[in-house]
Amino acid sequence: MKKMNHLVFLSAAGVLAFTACKGPEQKGAPVMPPTAVNITEATVAPAVYYDKYPATVVALNQVELRSQVAGFITGIFFQEGEVVQKGKTLYEIDRRKYEAAYQQAQASVSSAQANYNKAKKDDDRYKRLVEQDAVARQIVDNAEAALETSRSSLAAAQASLLAARTDLDYSLIKAPFTGRIGISQVKLGAQITPGSTLLNTISSENPIAVDFVIPENEIGRYAEMQGKSKAGDTTFRLSLSDGTAYNQTGHLFAIDRGVDNQTATIKVRIQFNNPDNRLKAGMSCVLNVLNQASGDRLIIPYKAITEQMGEFFVFVAKDSIAEQRKVHLGPKMRDQIVIMDGIQQGEKVITEGFQRLRDGGKIQIGIPAPPEAAAKK
Repeated sequence: MKKMNHLVFLSAAGVLAFTACKGPEQKGAPVMPPTAVNITEATVAPAVYYDKYPATVVALNQVELRSQVAGFITGIFFQEGEVVQKGKTLYEIDRRKYEAAYQQAQASVSSAQANYNKAKKDDDRYKRLVEQDAVARQIVDNAEAALETSRSSLAAAQASLLAARTDLDYSLIKAPFTGRIGISQVKLGAQITPGSTLLNTISSENPIAVDFVIPENEIGRYAEMQGKSKAGDTTFRLSLSDGTAYNQTGHLFAIDRGVDNQTATIKVRIQFNNPDNRLKAGMSCVLNVLNQASGDRLIIPYKAITEQMGEFFVFVAKDSIAEQRKVHLGPKMRDQIVIMDGIQQGEKVITEGFQRLRDGGKIQIGIPAPPEAAAKK
């Protein structure tokens, strides 16, 4: 009897030991819940965007005023900074000696003319007499020589008169075209050295131009524009240095004659109307040129883009799975971005919540509102 009880006790202990060794069932790895995301549909829409170039405002006509005669400034006939009309007298250089030289040249011409007239009459007279054998041939030859000498003297006197007239005219500095004149570099009484003393600068203002440079591989693109660009179209727009947009559109005026060998660029000039004189020569600005790729393009929100090692990606929702796609970007337009390739129209692009996603991760459409926002709602 005692032996049986002992056996029963051992069996119960064995059962307990077996049960303790087995323990609870082993659980698998925890299952991650789907990531809540928001999506938007990739759509095709008109995309108008511009290439930007640093540019400089330049006058279409600009001249440095310098004198061609020496002397002292005896008159200044303009207000600095005003618009002067073509032909207006701007500076006067002491004219007295030039007037005297001109009058002397006139007298020389009168004297030479009288000598020529006398020689002409003598020549005519002797030619008639020689026909009647009334005068020696030598006298006729001398008369012809005197006529030629007087003719040359008259021509020389007339040339001297023209030179004196030119110097007298140069003593008055006049506006070569209608434009705005700058601040005078000389004052009354200043001595002028011909060709070297800068008096002032005058430049045209309306129309005006903007210069910028392009790489040589874009020459063909701008050459095509040269025949098609017209005033009033929207191909060329201007942004001023303060960020404001200029209210006039431009057209292609000229492409420079050759490429700069050092920079492999070429200069292009765009003409703008400047009725309010808002553009000033020398101003810095940004020229916006309509991109050739403008048109109907695939557009998504820029916030959907992620960058990895210099490459760009988006997540596309495929039912409840997020699929990562590599994309090539076009220009950015405010909060939108043009997608050149990588996704198709109508695909659902994840715009929020993708920061915790991996390729193939599970998603749930719709990010719940924060507790505070939900309570307010």
